[in-house]
Amino acid sequence: MTLKTVVVPIQQAASQQLRNRLLLRLNDQHFHSGEALAVEFSLSRSAISNHIKALRDIGIEIYSVKGRGYKLATTIELLNVDVLNQLLLADTQNADFLRDKPEALVQVASITSSTNDLIKHQINKHSGLVCIAEAQTAGRGRRGRKWVSPFGSSIYMSMLWHFSDGYQAMSGLSLMVGVVLNQTLQAFGVDTCKLKWPNDLYYEQQKLAGILIEVEGQVGANASAIIGVGLNIKLPDDVKGIDQAFTDVSAINNSAFSRNSFAAAFISHLWQALPQFEKQGLKPFMQSWEQADLYVNKPVVLISGNNETKGVSRGIDATGALLLEVNGNVSAYHGGEISVRAG
Repeated sequence: MTLKTVVVPIQQAASQQLRNRLLLRLNDQHFHSGEALAVEFSLSRSAISNHIKALRDIGIEIYSVKGRGYKLATTIELLNVDVLNQLLLADTQNADFLRDKPEALVQVASITSSTNDLIKHQINKHSGLVCIAEAQTAGRGRRGRKWVSPFGSSIYMSMLWHFSDGYQAMSGLSLMVGVVLNQTLQAFGVDTCKLKWPNDLYYEQQKLAGILIEVEGQVGANASAIIGVGLNIKLPDDVKGIDQAFTDVSAINNSAFSRNSFAAAFISHLWQALPQFEKQGLKPFMQSWEQADLYVNKPVVLISGNNETKGVSRGIDATGALLLEVNGNVSAYHGGEISVRAG
């Protein structure tokens, strides 16, 4: 069996394609002079300098030493569609899922607006289609917030999944994805993370990952979920624009962590978990959620617009709703535009 693949050409402009090639050249840990690069790419030295600046502007740290030239500050493990496919095909649990799917299921982008947008443009393709990118220029989280997405430092990934039973079959989907993400991290030695309702992973009160579910379709009809996931792997020291406490995998676990290996494992786990979720809903995943629940039996504040409700979190129900106890009464609250913080 072979898995067909596509490397998605995300900005078709020649300048972006050239920058990708330039990045590959600088990733060999050798200095390359501006003059040599200009000859190799048939450009002027000033044009090379402008392309270097554009790469720096998306968060890539590039050394520049007079008389020696340019090189990346550290080697970046670039996402590799061939490596991803080899890993996915090597997992025998994927065999049934991959059978009879003629079109590409894994796509790798260099720079894109957001991986969710890439999926939206292919909404009629097979369930399980994955788009994963090195960087996003307009990554987003819940409630319209920006997801800061520097180049080559995280996992930015989206997966398409069709639900024949419609929108109602997706209740608790973000919680299930959080459970699978947490279990995959545990398998890679990143332990004791916590799940924050309804869509975040935390480590010691710092945000490590976020999940954004977007739905295409109508209530009562077939619907498609676009499952977006952002996981901080090794953010730049000078990263800007994040307005809350955060951490990354490298700060938790100093051992080598392959983005390609992790992405393949996470994709495999989702391919296996989503059919089970379709049939049984959140129930098979609830125990794992409860064991990692960040706020269970703790005071919290639910925020919806300008309204705040204080109470004690009593976990979740089988639909993924948060159970909040206020003055002895327990009520269920569903995601939407509600957020929760410590009380």
